[in-house]
Amino acid sequence: MRDERELDWRRHQRHEFPLPSPDLAPFVARYWVVHWSYDRPYRQLIVPYPNVHLTFRGGRALVTGVSSGHVFQELDGEGHVFGVAFRPGRFRAFLGAPVRTITDRTVPSVFPDVPEPGVPAVEEMLRACLPDPDPAAELASELVDRIVARPGITRVSQLAEETGRSPRQLQRLFAEHVGIGPKWVIRRYRLHEVTQRMAAGARVDWAALAADLGYADQAHFVRDFTAMFGETPTGHAARYHQEISRQRSADAPGST
Repeated sequence: MRDERELDWRRHQRHEFPLPSPDLAPFVARYWVVHWSYDRPYRQLIVPYPNVHLTFRGGRALVTGVSSGHVFQELDGEGHVFGVAFRPGRFRAFLGAPVRTITDRTVPSVFPDVPEPGVPAVEEMLRACLPDPDPAAELASELVDRIVARPGITRVSQLAEETGRSPRQLQRLFAEHVGIGPKWVIRRYRLHEVTQRMAAGARVDWAALAADLGYADQAHFVRDFTAMFGETPTGHAARYHQEISRQRSADAPGST
């Protein structure tokens, strides 16, 4: 059973998402800072995106590759973490190895230590480590951006046709620079659009939606959704509706 505190996480966590300076924006999607306070252990569900992360927590700097499915991070007591989310496709040169080698793994930082991590200090460190231009990395990043911006892309074959590359070439490019295949990236962002509909309170025809997203049947859609989000689509939608009802009640006149 999911922890009931998920629906009231703002009481326990504070999030900040500073943007990178313009010269680092080609490499860094965003910074993120999380502060938490819990009186008993809490398992934080983390839903994957195709970003590699550099994190600073408790004096340790770690690099986490793309996760192929959802993971949990235990939080307890009071603490905070500073993170760097790299743009998909732009970590290969920092790592010095194919990004697929750290998929589903957390490894020691490949960067110098930052004793007091914050945006200015971390950006100074990153500038000292900036790699030379890499056309393949830039292409991989551009293709991920295209997938994000184009909801109509639901199959690797569509991306291959648009770019004049074979599906096998795209698979090699993504494995090298993104860390996970183009099919996974496409489905991740199409599923993100589904959760946006849920957040808006929309009712969803699951069978029709599975077909629209390129799934052979609804069962495959449910399997992929559950792997990403840790619960079935209907269970996720029910929790969204519960959260919407709770927020409406809190915002109603006379509520405290």
